[in-house]
Amino acid sequence: MKQCQVIQEIEAVQLKQNLPEFKVGDTLCVHQRIIEGNKERIQLFTGTVVAKRGGGLSETFALYRFSYGSGIERVFLLHSPKIAKIEVTRSGKVRKAKLYYICGLSGKASKIQEHIGPGKKATAQTNVETTEEPAT
Repeated sequence: MKQCQVIQEIEAVQLKQNLPEFKVGDTLCVHQRIIEGNKERIQLFTGTVVAKRGGGLSETFALYRFSYGSGIERVFLLHSPKIAKIEVTRSGKVRKAKLYYICGLSGKASKIQEHIGPGKKATAQTNVETTEEPAT
């Protein structure tokens, strides 16, 4: 057995199976385990995915959020045991693979348009009843 096959088998055991599918532009809520002394707690970090890179066990994603007057960018390992759960709160509609241009923006300038999937298509039908009156 070759060395790379052995490494792939070891990594395959450590990969998480119950991860949601997300892409760049989505808004995620990451539940991260924080250990302080003897206590363990869950801390939430909500932000927009600005980059995804890597593959396999070393796959990472970067989240960006603007809060309290400053921008915060955090990089998470996707298959890390410190990540308890990942929730996709919003799906974004973007055309780029890296969204580093948002990192200096705040307010409306940093907003990403929401992607509406094929099953959630908004129907803008107006219920206008036409009543025909006889012409006099």
